[in-house]
Amino acid sequence: MTDADRTDLPGLPLDALRGFLDREAPGLLDGPLTGRVVAGGKSNLTYEVGDGTGSVIVRRPPLGHVLATAHDMVREHRVITALRDTAVPVPTTYAVCEDPDVIGAPFYVMERVAGTPYRFEAQLAPLGGERVRAISERMVDTLVALHAVDPASVGLADFGRPEGFLERQVRRWKQQLDASRSRELPGIDDLHERLAGSVPVQGDPTIVHGDFRLDNLLVTTDDEVSAVLDWEMATLGDPLTDVALLEAYQRLPLLMDTVAVSDVSRAAGFISGPELRQRYAAASGRDLGHLSFHLGLAYFKLAVILEGIHYRYTQGQTVGGGFATIGEATVPLVAAGLAALKES
Repeated sequence: MTDADRTDLPGLPLDALRGFLDREAPGLLDGPLTGRVVAGGKSNLTYEVGDGTGSVIVRRPPLGHVLATAHDMVREHRVITALRDTAVPVPTTYAVCEDPDVIGAPFYVMERVAGTPYRFEAQLAPLGGERVRAISERMVDTLVALHAVDPASVGLADFGRPEGFLERQVRRWKQQLDASRSRELPGIDDLHERLAGSVPVQGDPTIVHGDFRLDNLLVTTDDEVSAVLDWEMATLGDPLTDVALLEAYQRLPLLMDTVAVSDVSRAAGFISGPELRQRYAAASGRDLGHLSFHLGLAYFKLAVILEGIHYRYTQGQTVGGGFATIGEATVPLVAAGLAALKES
């Protein structure tokens, strides 16, 4: 906690949280609660809440404009809890609340894990190329570990509907786009139509994270991955969607001057797109020879996500900073998606 600790957090009434914890997790935090909005995360809201002797993390959906099927706290809590005893590092979960009347939205409470969510090149550069390389390789290895988990073995056999996953992804993100439209976006409808008309046969389903990138991981001072965070879009589906999205994030800083999400891939030593594919393919045994559709879908998904954030920003419904230029990324992402599909 810092000098900015607050007892009047936006979206998290601490008196209501106190009553919930006393009922559902007695002894977890005993003293008067203070908290802060955790920096980063442009969708669900993340808070650190403590009592002076310890602290936990609380997650809830964003304020205001919430898209249908998105920001499902119960699903996010469920997948983190299920992965607890696997090779995928996740925080311990303590409690989940489905009742929106308690704090104004469903939420869950989990362990505060030590580690840094590297978001910017400036954070990684002082580590040097060798350490940056190791961190980015472990990022890929963690994704391989996730995709190796048998969903049924951890109680997630019914966590999604793998059949028709790619078709539903194309349809879902078009619906999300329509729910956040507030301006003209050249090429985005063309990108959607091309995706809808070129859905490939998908591979064997796995647990997919849905937004896997370095700043959704916590990294220790020993450069190990201590936790994978932000599971709000996790489901069962085609693992290549995670691989393509990770590569899209890796390319994103090359598409624009401002930092829309993260620019860690600019750091010397950070794994390149081709190296990323090669490392993942070698460790997972999956064929990544043809990712054009998945890359096109990844850019479309990113464009829609960032456009939704831009919409909430224009409506005054975001918490924290870093939102003013987020909308500048949408059109370059659409162009990248169309270019990816032309490579097929």
